[in-house]
Amino acid sequence: MKKLYYAAFTYLVLGLLSGIFYREFTKGEGFTGQTVLGVAHTHILVLGFMFFLIVLVLAKVFQIHQRKGFKAWFIVYNIGLLGTIGTLIARGIFQVNGSDFKGLPHMAGLSHAIMGAGLVWLLIYLKKVIKD
Repeated sequence: MKKLYYAAFTYLVLGLLSGIFYREFTKGEGFTGQTVLGVAHTHILVLGFMFFLIVLVLAKVFQIHQRKGFKAWFIVYNIGLLGTIGTLIARGIFQVNGSDFKGLPHMAGLSHAIMGAGLVWLLIYLKKVIKD
């Protein structure tokens, strides 16, 4: 359960820092338009911080963190989430600078797919735990 707590705490810090980065980076660059940097803050807080707080409660109630496969799920979900966060921030920086990277949508799609697989995996895992 400590890993879940530390994950939630880490994503809280990342979410708050991304909000500060968004504000200061766009102000420093004199950028006034729309950018995905603004939604990175919310994505990190919801899909990282709040999500892991909910999983922490589930772990306390159902002891899911002690069952086989939980560590693998934890790694897969974090890889997907960190990839998604990375592509959001990269896209936002490119938008502010007026440039682009053609491979970014593919990387974002792969990260979303990994994170989606992690979400489905968690629900299947929870169904088995609740059944027992």
